[in-house]
Amino acid sequence: MTTHTDTAPITAKEIHAIYMGLVIMISLSALDQSIVATALPRIVTDLGGIAHLSWVVTAYVLASTAMMPLYGKLSDQYGRKPLLYTAIITFLAGSALCGLAQNMTELIAFRAIQGLGAGGFLPLAQIVIGDLVPPAERGKRQGSIAAVYAVASVLGPVLGGLLTDWLSWHWIFYVNVPVGAAALYVISKSLHHTSPHHAHKIDYLGSVLLTSAVTAALLVLALGGTQWPWNSDEVKYLSLLAAALTAAMLWHVRRVPEPVLPPDLFHNRVFNVASAVLALTFVGMMGSSVFFPLLFQMVMGVSPAHSGLLTMPMMIGLVIASTQNGRVLAKFHGRYKPAQTIGLSLATLSFAVLAWGIANSAGYLVLEPAIFTLGAGLGLVMPNMTMAVQNALPAHRRGVGTAMMTFFRSLGGLIGVTGSGAILAQRLHGQIATAGLYRHAIGNIFATGTVLVGLGLLMLAFLPELPMAQHAPVRK
Repeated sequence: MTTHTDTAPITAKEIHAIYMGLVIMISLSALDQSIVATALPRIVTDLGGIAHLSWVVTAYVLASTAMMPLYGKLSDQYGRKPLLYTAIITFLAGSALCGLAQNMTELIAFRAIQGLGAGGFLPLAQIVIGDLVPPAERGKRQGSIAAVYAVASVLGPVLGGLLTDWLSWHWIFYVNVPVGAAALYVISKSLHHTSPHHAHKIDYLGSVLLTSAVTAALLVLALGGTQWPWNSDEVKYLSLLAAALTAAMLWHVRRVPEPVLPPDLFHNRVFNVASAVLALTFVGMMGSSVFFPLLFQMVMGVSPAHSGLLTMPMMIGLVIASTQNGRVLAKFHGRYKPAQTIGLSLATLSFAVLAWGIANSAGYLVLEPAIFTLGAGLGLVMPNMTMAVQNALPAHRRGVGTAMMTFFRSLGGLIGVTGSGAILAQRLHGQIATAGLYRHAIGNIFATGTVLVGLGLLMLAFLPELPMAQHAPVRK
């Protein structure tokens, strides 16, 4: 039975205040993922440990991705506000510790703590918007969240460079503390506590099994083909461990009344198709777009700063499409599937043009419009998919459903990055790394991305389009 502390209708002013707190929180997550990369050379100079440099990023990504499903489920059981507090405070504690790190081992451990908090940012923001805004009106709000994330991702490297040059690399972590405190203050004042949707009993064993299985699988993806060969004993044993933990979790969730991962969630066709489409899309998108700087620097011979400017059109396209998402939906009378079909069609076409252009030594007049269109296409897919899933799930499954969909998207991105890295390494193995060889290898990666995003477009045909609810939100 659903109970709330206050069932009075929530006002537009209150929604705006809550939304601003969520925007600040999302900005923290997006900035942190991009701001650190700029400071890595200076960090290595101060702390040493260059052999473990990649783990400064990997530890954060692994921890945040593994925690996403738990934040969604726990927010369904305990309410959104306590989980928002937990996520922000954990992230800020990790940030302060990172700034105080005295060696690379400490920094990696503290980055993992940061990730434990950051794993709740994006799913919880999407869940709260789903709670407060009727499905028919969510397009604009969800699109704006995606736009904020994109803008912050673009600004991160610039801010990271300035803080590192003017102060020190420690301040790329310290700067999170006042920003996070502002987010905590706004959320504490504007968001009313949400009571659990029903009686609950926390599934501790399921939480341990889920987190352990996800972590083991992510470690295989992160380390396989880089620090460990794919056919090494370490990869084999860790893969077996991931499979065994997954089997144990699947057995467990069918035998407890309130599992951390409800099996009935996967009986929902909208959730299943949406998760598969986003996973495929991000396998292709992250696996390919991460090589834009390599293309511009190693093949086209531009400077690192210039290459950053050349990749900005993708974020600009994403921001424009995301912010205009509400108007696009209005043209289709609130139907989300046409906008998603247009978006994925644009993304698939953009990948094909990029693959052709790279293989045939095309110039910026071909590549830059395609990069912009790729971002615009993705900007029409992500917010509308979140809206479709939230509209299809009952209130007591909205949190875990939104978080699991975000998890599958992140998992797809991680698979794309690691898989593409393996393809590149295989192409370059034993060869003299010339510009022509890099061009050929990167062109193949984009061709693979075209196929994967195209598969996502085909799978989109199986997504049901449910009527959007028109109810007014209530205070939660």
